[in-house]
Amino acid sequence: MKVFLRSAVAKYLERLGVPDKNRIKAALENLEKEPPEGDIKPIAERKGYFRLRVGNLRALYRIEENAILVMSIDPRGQAYKKENRRKK
Repeated sequence: MKVFLRSAVAKYLERLGVPDKNRIKAALENLEKEPPEGDIKPIAERKGYFRLRVGNLRALYRIEENAILVMSIDPRGQAYKKENRRKK
C-alpha cells in the first residue's frame, strides 16, 4: 500500500529535527510493506484508524482503498487530544 500525508502532516514533518524526521520517514516506509511493520495498534474508539508509535511521536492513520492516509503526527499527549476533538 502507498502512504499519503495530509498537507498539514507534511508541513509538520518538515519542521521536525533531522533525527526525528528520519525516524518517522523510515517508519512510514515500513507501513508500505505487506504486512505493515512497526509498533502499530488500532485506535479503540475509531474503526479503521490506527496509531504508529515512533519514540515519543504518534502517527495516526486510516486505511482506505489500497492506501494509507496519515491524518496527524504529534507528540504522544497531543495526538490523542487532537483525535478526540476531531471525533466530536
